[in-house]
Amino acid sequence: QVQLVESGGGLVQAGGSLRLSCAASGLTFSHYAIAWFRQAPGKEREFVAAISWGGASTYYADVVKGRFTLSRDNAKTTADLQMNSPKPEDTAVYSCAARRSWGSAAGGVSDVQYSYWGQGTQVTVSS
Repeated sequence: QVQLVESGGGLVQAGGSLRLSCAASGLTFSHYAIAWFRQAPGKEREFVAAISWGGASTYYADVVKGRFTLSRDNAKTTADLQMNSPKPEDTAVYSCAARRSWGSAAGGVSDVQYSYWGQGTQVTVSS
């Protein structure tokens, strides 16, 4: 069975840092692009960041660009989202997702493109 499991969420103060991890199993990890999405209560799910199958390309939503960094380790079948200088408006449930792709990260900004999803991890940023 394909499984994506997020970890690392929690409470962080604005200006601090947090690292989220997505651990995958049950799939050939290097065949899949990975993305992070987030959803706050009462809000639509929004794209955060994506990384291509080999990690050569990344793409970020404008609101997180320069603050968040997405990386992957295909040997470990993990993809991590490093959140630096988080803001209260970054508070949301963060989910990782996978889509089978050999293309660029920028081609995967819509949630409908992703076949597999993790359960989500809560990130709360306090001011």
